[in-house]
Amino acid sequence: MHTDLVAALDIGGTKIAGALVDGHGRILLRAQRATPAQEDGETVMGAVEAVVGELTASPLWSRAQAVGIGSAGPVDASAGTVSPVNVPGWRGYPLVERVRAATGGLPVELIGDGVAITAAEHWQGAARGHDNALCMVVSTGVGGGLVLGGRLYPGPTGNAGHIGHISVDLDGDLCPCGARGCVERIASGPNIARRALEGGWQPGPDGDTSAAAVAAAAREGDPVAVASFERAARALAAGIAATATLVEIDIAVIGGGVGKAGDVLFTPLRKALPDYATLSFVQGLTVEPAQMGTDAGLVGAAAAALRGREDAPAAGLAS
Repeated sequence: MHTDLVAALDIGGTKIAGALVDGHGRILLRAQRATPAQEDGETVMGAVEAVVGELTASPLWSRAQAVGIGSAGPVDASAGTVSPVNVPGWRGYPLVERVRAATGGLPVELIGDGVAITAAEHWQGAARGHDNALCMVVSTGVGGGLVLGGRLYPGPTGNAGHIGHISVDLDGDLCPCGARGCVERIASGPNIARRALEGGWQPGPDGDTSAAAVAAAAREGDPVAVASFERAARALAAGIAATATLVEIDIAVIGGGVGKAGDVLFTPLRKALPDYATLSFVQGLTVEPAQMGTDAGLVGAAAAALRGREDAPAAGLAS
């Protein structure tokens, strides 16, 4: 029986989650802290160290062989640094080195959060059994990751598959990244809500102007809400089709808050996809909702740690 464990960290702008995970992807112990996102870098690192401290205090810790980190990006796996957009205190922050020190020198694998969720969906979720897949997280931002030839493909810095910043509208709105007409600028939750409000959608008496509220209105048949989701679906379809045409994926998995909108998103998305995925080799492309839920980041970080251990043949990702 393979009794080794890995530690996993899922670092975002809201929370820092940690876990000890076995070789089957089962979470045996959890720890969590709120991210002090507006504080200085050392304060943020203090929260990470508190999570790690809870893990290292466990009797299970002696079995931990490696650490996987999925972090909000951009990350630079080659340098071991992170510069999350939503954590201004971390710019080129040496996270790998600091986590290695906090864990007594264990090997550390760093990937972006979109890549982590991709690893999880490929190992145990909606992309399981697919050798070539794109997994997307559509929420406040739009991120993603790729599986190519049966292996996670994070790219040299750990950011490959970042579909949110493919341009799908040449003359579109300026995106905060500096480009125009990015998938994220059209399809992220806040942008779906912004478009609905600009189009004259009126929130209910509770004043909720979130994408979830727009989705609820769309389900009730509100034409402006429906149109905002259709526009987002078309942007996603164009980005997914471009990716499939470039690298021959056969499935796109969509998670994140906007992915939870259900048919309001997936029906127009599946309808729009053939308009963009036109060539013979991409016509079999399917789109599915993510299955892994809130633990995806931790499970994916664990998968990266297992994959980084060359002496672990059951590394999950190669299966």
